[in-house]
Amino acid sequence: MIATDTAVTGKINLLGLPKGKLEQFFVGLGEKPFRAAQVLKWIHQRGVIDFEQMSDLSKALREKLAQVAEIRIPEVQLEQKSRDGTMKWVLRLDDANSVEMVYIPEAEKTGPDDEGDGYVDPRRAKYTDGLSRATLCVSSQVGCSLACTFCSTGRQGFNRNMSAAEIVGQLWMAEHRLVDKSLPSGRKISNVVFMGMGEPLLNFEAVVDAVELMLEDNAYGLSKRRVTVSTSGVVPAMARLQERVDVALAVSLHAPTDALRDVLVPLNQKYPLKQLMAACDAYAPNAPAAFITYEYVMLADVNDTDQHADALIALLRGRAAKVNLIPFNPFPQSGYERSSHARIDRFMRRLEAAGITTVPRRTRGDDIDAACGQLVGEVEDRSRRVERLERMRLAPLSEGASDSTSEGGVTRAHLGSGS
Repeated sequence: MIATDTAVTGKINLLGLPKGKLEQFFVGLGEKPFRAAQVLKWIHQRGVIDFEQMSDLSKALREKLAQVAEIRIPEVQLEQKSRDGTMKWVLRLDDANSVEMVYIPEAEKTGPDDEGDGYVDPRRAKYTDGLSRATLCVSSQVGCSLACTFCSTGRQGFNRNMSAAEIVGQLWMAEHRLVDKSLPSGRKISNVVFMGMGEPLLNFEAVVDAVELMLEDNAYGLSKRRVTVSTSGVVPAMARLQERVDVALAVSLHAPTDALRDVLVPLNQKYPLKQLMAACDAYAPNAPAAFITYEYVMLADVNDTDQHADALIALLRGRAAKVNLIPFNPFPQSGYERSSHARIDRFMRRLEAAGITTVPRRTRGDDIDAACGQLVGEVEDRSRRVERLERMRLAPLSEGASDSTSEGGVTRAHLGSGS
């Protein structure tokens, strides 16, 4: 049975069907499977969403498709452009929720970190006036089912998983909306990272379908090195991901010990570091670039001391790893502050001295709230997380707690320790 998006009209939305499922769809109509490749090219390469314009299909087939299927694209509710060229789109979904996606252009010509995972080392990159890489950061859930304490998306709560059509629709929008921005290849997007709203591996099947379309030669034809799925550590799904679509993997680590990660990334309480690192070790040898990227947000006096760096070195020693240091992007009532440039540089050099490849991420799009951890959209929170956080914020602090507790209820003394 083909999982399909028929929420509004009752018609099957072909936008989110990868080649195998689209072939099944055509066989079910009494057509030959090769029709799938034809329609994929029309939709994803040529941007055609009207069956009547698909000139290599018979008139009878075009009429049949119009009766049972459609190609429905998310609606752009808002477009913003940052001073650094980053663009953010707010997409309105059929149920009136909205999600955000971000386009990040790079004028970098060459660099030591050009491995297709969307990152660049600003210290050693060489730049030209042309566009040589463009990364699209896509969302996979409406809100987020996790509650990482440093992430604005997590504070919003959770509504639902996005469909494959809604996910790949973000790439469709970018490829066919950015008419004046092309790479030397003629493409608009060279890299896709699942680092927008939501935990991708908790929306596994839809994400896999979307990734298959991104890799499909008849659609977008991206290489596995150029598609990165980021996870906070949904351990059981990591091996399944590699079995289905062994794309690049990034792990939202953010802490080198269970005690600290339990607070910053509550999912760690279910899948602690021992389990997570074992899953990473299993994934790395066959990963497209033969390593895992570990994302580490830099929180002042929380996870950025020499002791934390040493604990991270101990955790990653001997592993195929690259660390991406992310300056924290503030949002109201987060209770956190960004580490200083000096502290980030010291942390980075300590890791590099231990032989761990470490790259500082340049903050992009923060003036339009498009930077890491700032994406919010408009979400009807079914988890009631927003309501609980507001009650916590308004509740009077217990006697003596004001010196050690943030508005989110996180103990500073606990967070500041390296244990």
